[in-house]
Amino acid sequence: MRYTSARATNGRTAGTGSGTGTGSGTNADASTDTDAARPDGRRRRTATTAQALRPARRPRGKGRAAALGTAAAFALSLPLAACSPGGEGSGAADEPSSSAAASASSPSPTPSVDPAAYRRALSSALGPLNGALRAVDRAHDGGPLDKALDTAAAKADTAAGSLQAAATPDDALSGNGQLALALRALAQDLRSARGSGGRCATSPRVALGTARSPQSIKEAGRALTALGYDVTLRLPRTERAKHRRLANGAFVHDGSRGGLGRLTVKNGTAGDAVVTLTRGSRTAFSVYVRKGSQATVRSVNSGSYRVYFTTGEDWNDAKSSFTRACSFEKFDDSATFRTVRVAGGTQYTVLTFTLNKVIGGNASTSTVPPGEFPS
Repeated sequence: MRYTSARATNGRTAGTGSGTGTGSGTNADASTDTDAARPDGRRRRTATTAQALRPARRPRGKGRAAALGTAAAFALSLPLAACSPGGEGSGAADEPSSSAAASASSPSPTPSVDPAAYRRALSSALGPLNGALRAVDRAHDGGPLDKALDTAAAKADTAAGSLQAAATPDDALSGNGQLALALRALAQDLRSARGSGGRCATSPRVALGTARSPQSIKEAGRALTALGYDVTLRLPRTERAKHRRLANGAFVHDGSRGGLGRLTVKNGTAGDAVVTLTRGSRTAFSVYVRKGSQATVRSVNSGSYRVYFTTGEDWNDAKSSFTRACSFEKFDDSATFRTVRVAGGTQYTVLTFTLNKVIGGNASTSTVPPGEFPS
């Protein structure tokens, strides 16, 4: 930073003084059941082959004990034969049961998801969100718009949860998952777009215009619509970033001026600037200085002034503030203007302030909270 001062007599500069020091400036930019392989819930049946025991020949010359043994053998063979898959004698028991084998190798198919049911779920999930997004479009800037954004964000989260829990046809699994994720992102973007309500507040509609979630929603919606699942979702309207400026040297505020003092402001920062001089709690004047330009204010009254300046892009006259890339600073030393009569004429103060850093500068600056910057 640098300022120079001079006293002039009879309207001519009488002398110029300068010192050394440092200043500060701020650069700104102009802006995841597959059902086909699922078990059917029953144990797998295995065909079992049992052979009926042939009755043993009665040994010749054996007694009654041998006959009893044979009877016992017959008794044992009957249950086994009854358990054979064919339910008949040993000939049928020697072969596996074809019906059992067929049942074991063919599990019952799982029913697929009804596409019509999914369409109903999709419409039910997105309907409330659509209503909330229309309310965002109708809301006025400020508190009403911030409230509408919060409501729409909550509806977007609810819609995403409903889609994640919905039974989805196989062909829509991917698109449904993508849409749910995009809705989650939209909820976050809606919350982030809320205005701060203070100085340097980017319009929520401008902020939404740079968000990525709306494009992700469009891509997922197109994929589902191509499969026959209509995705009707009205995204909130957005605005492009503005680049409003005042003319160089234009007064943002102009109080009573009637002295002979003169102030020249040189702006070498990366953004436009507004320089404000105050006396006590009152603003004497504020002048707009475009980047790379200088402006001179004449007829400055005698007195001591605090010098504030803000830089940035897109001047919002209603809020007396830039909306992007803002900085708020003040010079640590006051600026004093004097107009006195002397022999042979009048002496008055001429000051020059350079807002950017310069070699040999003699004016230091401090950051000012946006809320404390004078209007």
